[in-house]
Amino acid sequence: MNDFIIVKGAKENNLKNIDVKIPRGSLTVFTGLSGSGKSTLAFDTIFAEGQRRYMESLSSYARQFLGMMEKPDVESIEGLSPTISIDQKTTSHNPRSTVGTVTEIYDYLRLLFARAGTPHCPNCGREIKRQTVDEIADKVMELPTGSKILVTAPVIRGKKGEYKKELAAYRKSGFARVKIDGIVYDLQEEISLEKNIKHNISVVVDRLVVKEGILRRLTESLETALRLSDGLAVIDCEGEETLFSSRYACPDCGISIEEIEPRLFSFNTVWGACPSCSGLGFTQKVDADLICPDRTKTLREGAIRISGWNLDSSAVTQTYLGALSKRYNFSMDVPVKDLPQEVFDLLMYGNGGEKIPLEYNTKTFHSTYQAAWEGFVNNLQRRYEQTSSIGVKWDIERYMRTSDCPVCHGRRLKKEALAVTVGEKNISEICDMPVGALKEFLAGVPLTATQHAIADGILKEIRARLDFLIGVGLDYLTLSRSAATLSGGESQRIRLATQIGSALTGVLYILDEPSIGLHQRDNEKLLASLKGLRDIGNTLIVVEHDEDTMRAADYLVDMGPKAGIHGGEVVACGTVEDIMNEPRSITGDYLAGRRHIPVPSVRKKPDGRWLKVYGCAQNNLKNIDVAIPAGLVTLVTGVSGSGKSSLVNEILYPILANGLNGARLPRGKSGDCEGLEYFDKVIAIDQSPIGRTPRSNPATYTGVFTAIRDLFAATTDAKTMGFKSGRFSFNVAGGRCENCQGDGIMKIEMHFLPDVYVPCEVCGGKRYNRETLEVSYKGKNIADVLDMTVEEACDFFKNQASIYNKISTLNEVGLGYIKLGQSSTTLSGGEAQRVKLATELSKRSTGKTFYILDEPTTGLSSYDVEKLVKILLRLRDGGNTVVVIEHNLDVVKIADYIIDLGPEGGDGGGEVVACGTPEEIAACPQSYTGQFLKKIL
Repeated sequence: MNDFIIVKGAKENNLKNIDVKIPRGSLTVFTGLSGSGKSTLAFDTIFAEGQRRYMESLSSYARQFLGMMEKPDVESIEGLSPTISIDQKTTSHNPRSTVGTVTEIYDYLRLLFARAGTPHCPNCGREIKRQTVDEIADKVMELPTGSKILVTAPVIRGKKGEYKKELAAYRKSGFARVKIDGIVYDLQEEISLEKNIKHNISVVVDRLVVKEGILRRLTESLETALRLSDGLAVIDCEGEETLFSSRYACPDCGISIEEIEPRLFSFNTVWGACPSCSGLGFTQKVDADLICPDRTKTLREGAIRISGWNLDSSAVTQTYLGALSKRYNFSMDVPVKDLPQEVFDLLMYGNGGEKIPLEYNTKTFHSTYQAAWEGFVNNLQRRYEQTSSIGVKWDIERYMRTSDCPVCHGRRLKKEALAVTVGEKNISEICDMPVGALKEFLAGVPLTATQHAIADGILKEIRARLDFLIGVGLDYLTLSRSAATLSGGESQRIRLATQIGSALTGVLYILDEPSIGLHQRDNEKLLASLKGLRDIGNTLIVVEHDEDTMRAADYLVDMGPKAGIHGGEVVACGTVEDIMNEPRSITGDYLAGRRHIPVPSVRKKPDGRWLKVYGCAQNNLKNIDVAIPAGLVTLVTGVSGSGKSSLVNEILYPILANGLNGARLPRGKSGDCEGLEYFDKVIAIDQSPIGRTPRSNPATYTGVFTAIRDLFAATTDAKTMGFKSGRFSFNVAGGRCENCQGDGIMKIEMHFLPDVYVPCEVCGGKRYNRETLEVSYKGKNIADVLDMTVEEACDFFKNQASIYNKISTLNEVGLGYIKLGQSSTTLSGGEAQRVKLATELSKRSTGKTFYILDEPTTGLSSYDVEKLVKILLRLRDGGNTVVVIEHNLDVVKIADYIIDLGPEGGDGGGEVVACGTPEEIAACPQSYTGQFLKKIL
């Protein structure tokens, strides 16, 4: 077999007809500047060709369901193995998807609980067992000889009624006696019961005396009793009753549980899901505080401003509120906070169905009628539940809070499932344990010999999968964690753990920055997992900027030398030393120490202004108090799962957004907050897409496209033709190509083959009609401008200040290689985050903005991190406050102030380990971040 994967003539995107050899059975790292062509070579060329070859091996019938890929722009690829991509875009947003279901560990847990679980009564909690008829009979036969026993079948337990029909049915079925509230009656006599008194009724199956020879008759009587009473039989021995059951049933509560099967523990089926929340674990309810966030305003001033109910614009609202104020005697001109609580409740929850007189008046219409008042909360909740419109649901969701289901309390399952335990813990409690703690628990779980025989094989599979998760640094996750809350790096490492568990060999794995979101302490675990995957006979290609990963690689391919049109070449291949010795390699410069990000000689100190939040208890945060200095760069650090995102994204950001921006975000668990007066707005710059459709692009997002369109509309050609600014928009009719409606591409339906997208044959992919393209500025039409890279556009518009100022910031954040009109769907998370950062940089600063950035170094090389650091310091020097969640030590070391959380992840985290300058953190022996900082300071 060929020892290399040989790529010849790769020209996809910015690749410049490159050839490269990758050793099989190795851990190869593709590195280089952001935009240099790493991902294009790894994913768009090598993986795309591997996937295309697999698709082509299938029948045309199968391909219509699985899809068909175009051949990437490459002459040939030799030595290609079956290819698996493990990227960061695989996080499920399905609320039913959890870490347990994604890893399939939950499926094994369901099997474990069904086969080796101990059931309890869901009502009183006592352990319950089932018995065979023979076991029940043997116990009865142990009674003293001559004991008189009454075999009864309980059919009514603690319910009110006369039960005439039921008693007649028993008589007709041949039964002679019935036991009612402890007294035996002859069924041939008239029996009258009080219908308002609760009764316990049993049919007397047989009266027996314990002696030799009655075993067979006793067994027959028990079988009849069990059949009559859904598995319950009562033996009354001279006044003392004992309940037996052939099913799982509680003798005290009279509750029996259906057959315990794996489906009982699935929250995605009707057999296991909590009936109140349908297995979601949470409910969404309209919140009165979100409908009326500012109670210092009066009703007439707009204290309540929700869709369709604005007092100043809705005649219906005026009609109802006017009638309510008149009927219940309250004023619409006093602050809502001064209204009695019963009036506020009336406004929110209605008047209990009482009809009140209403007068509906407009300029053209007058009507009087009577109606009940539903209440704002009830109105929105009803509309939300009844509508099928996504838009209406989104609108109403602004006034809703998500909270744990009041029935299952977030555990997703019905009470019968939660009443089954293994090692005295139910399946929900087990799923709430961090992976590391769960492994320890299962290693010592007490089981009987029978349970061991059943469960050992299941436990072996569960432990193996837990080991894989621990091996990639995810020991802090819980199986109940929603997949939608995972970061891209966490999601990728879960998939990596799953692949390790599959133990495939001869496979080519391609990974996209698996170290994202991983603390340096856990990097060694990840690298050990990657090497383990290699050692069993696989080839790994890892696109990565992390220095530890580069140094651990068998082989490196350095792309560059720069980004975009200045990249797309193989700068160097070989070992770390080979890269370091290549003078054209910027990566080599940083590895060799010829270039580095300097530690600030002087750190800016707090000036006495602090944002303080008390009692932070969201997720694993342990009721901590946090203080952030205003006007500085503050880094929130800590090992993976220590509580950084819980603190910043779920507590700090909602507090600031609600208090400064007028947002209505659900606030994480925390107490009081001080210091909001030092800021005028908060801006969170995350890695979510800048737009969800191909029509969104950097030019439209930054707002520079408006200025560009205005510039084209001001040209002589445009004025001669009567073209306004709107003519140069591809989103509206007029200037766009109507054949493709401004998309530039056309979808061709292929019936039994997948749809094919081709450039529009009318506009050639330029999006505009011929007349619009005839207008030019400095020899370029509007389509030519959208096709420019940011770097080219900076030079082209250098004399147009309003345009240049916005575009130049894109260049400053390292995005000179992307095109102005590049579809937002093709941008990585890191690129999208930098587009947002550039947009904010281009705005006039007030000097009181609070910026929040979540791992901004994602997808950035050391060269680009150096640019990012300068931007963060620039924001700070403008008087703004910057808070960054980050693991990258090059960013951590430039911080003015650090809040280090930990010490561990999951339950072992959530505390403030240390606060202060990087030097103070490095001096703290309890801080893992400090241990690594000490080495570079």
